Amino acid sequence: MPKHKLDDATLGEIIEMALSDSASFASIKAVHGLGAGEVQAVMRQALKPGSYRAWRRRVRAFSDRRESYK
Repeated sequence: MPKHKLDDATLGEIIEMALSDSASFASIKAVHGLGAGEVQAVMRQALKPGSYRAWRRRVRAFSDRRESYK
């Protein structure tokens, strides 16, 4: 989890960006200041375990195809 407390609206925006296929970890860091590990921690806490694993598989598949993606 991030070092600082995030409000619900910010958490919702981070989750929405992370689930989006068009937002990269770099863009999330630019907007909210969270690195890839912190975004993954937020997602791990916010999603059900199966949903988190599916999200990570999708992110890895995109990163294999496009280096600039998550």
